[in-house]
Amino acid sequence: MRTRTEGRTWTGSGLKFAGLGHYFPRHQRRHDTEVTISGRTYGPEAAAELGVRSLHVADEDETLEFMAVRAAEAALANAGREAGEADLVILANWTDRQWIPEIAPGVAHQLGADKALAFDVCGACTGFVHGVQTAASMLSAHPGWQRAVVVAADRFTRRARPGTRGQLVFGDAAGAVVLEKGDPDDPSGLLDSVLDCDSTEADTVAARPPEGFLRPKPELIDLAVRSSLRVADNVLSRNELKTSDIDWLVPHPGNNAIHAGVRDGLDLDPAKFLTNFATRGNTGCASIPIALSEFTESGVLNSGDLVLSTAVGSGWYYGGLLYRL
Repeated sequence: MRTRTEGRTWTGSGLKFAGLGHYFPRHQRRHDTEVTISGRTYGPEAAAELGVRSLHVADEDETLEFMAVRAAEAALANAGREAGEADLVILANWTDRQWIPEIAPGVAHQLGADKALAFDVCGACTGFVHGVQTAASMLSAHPGWQRAVVVAADRFTRRARPGTRGQLVFGDAAGAVVLEKGDPDDPSGLLDSVLDCDSTEADTVAARPPEGFLRPKPELIDLAVRSSLRVADNVLSRNELKTSDIDWLVPHPGNNAIHAGVRDGLDLDPAKFLTNFATRGNTGCASIPIALSEFTESGVLNSGDLVLSTAVGSGWYYGGLLYRL
């Protein structure tokens, strides 16, 4: 695998996650009993093997824009900010992309952030990393800008091919952060980010018209593990850290096999591997921000914790964020 860039360090920039928010669709489907999806019946043993006890399925009125707005509102409230204070709104999404307009301007308008520059990014399941790195770059480049709302939302259930076990893994959700400039001497905040692309592996996972159902190749798991480990090693070495120095690894969760490969490859204490995969499933680009929001709200994550987040996605993209809450 080739690494094209060395990423960008944000230490001393004053950039930090000032607010976190999430939205889970109303319907949470449980897998602890027999469940029938698209005409196929799965017993609880199938879900147990896959590691997903439940996940959320968006109703028709819970559009991608609807979910994104709710997550962004929650993040702004958590930050104690009004939508009109946002200079930038970035929406990461891959499951509901359209020709025009981009979805982000509609999200910004519903929020009341009508003066913000709003646009979409993709990057598949690395979308949140892509959005945060883009926001950090733009905030740093514009002296008058102070904050960005970065939203990641996917309705992954719509990309599961009927009759496959992906229907027991893919869930719907939206997560958001408020990234804003603060005191450069504050030890908390965004410390580093990296996002790279290996185009030779671009077709490892695809979802193409007309149905848009996910089509992974058998080598996906090995590639995802190798890519995640490369990101982690890169970010940790750049910052002169060891795996034992981080408080938490909050990755984009793919499946149990990928999780095991990453934990073993990093020699990570399993107690430091933090996802909500078991109760929310694989929620695409929303997976990292919903975990940050949910686990901060519940008190698992705390101010001062040093967190590494890694993600991989079709393209083939692999990236990560290092930050102190």
